[in-house]
Amino acid sequence: MEISSVESFLAYYNRIRGRTLRVVSCIPPDKFEWTYQEGKFTFGDLLRHLAALERFMFAENFAGRASVYPGHGRELADGHDAVLAYLDEMHQETIAILRSLPDDRLQEKCMTPGGVSITVWKWMRAMVEHEIHHRAQIYTYLAMLGVTTPPLYGLTSEEVLDRSR
Repeated sequence: MEISSVESFLAYYNRIRGRTLRVVSCIPPDKFEWTYQEGKFTFGDLLRHLAALERFMFAENFAGRASVYPGHGRELADGHDAVLAYLDEMHQETIAILRSLPDDRLQEKCMTPGGVSITVWKWMRAMVEHEIHHRAQIYTYLAMLGVTTPPLYGLTSEEVLDRSR
């Protein structure tokens, strides 16, 4: 998928974010700092990581600047409401940066933190893949806790199977 317009990308990305937020809304507030194993991301860590990387790595790189990723620690946002507010605030800042870019910027190069020069639209696609990766972790964590989650695209696999007979 090639991205040729900032506005068309934003429409797509907002749908991706909507699906992420649907599963995020299933996280029990008292489990935001739960993890399945010591030293692994908590739900809060995952959300702070998504927020901070989107804003301070991807958006900065899209704009031609170096990454300034602050990490994913609780000092950024602590507790259910604060983490969700941080996720939203960083997303809104990223959207504003993207909206400021002319469409021809998408064909230019930016530098990743790993020192790789990449076309901006490809780095935008990587941002989406990154979010989807961590959304899958959230689904897995919730399953481990026995929390019911919404189907990603409207039907469960069992419902698709039943309707396919």
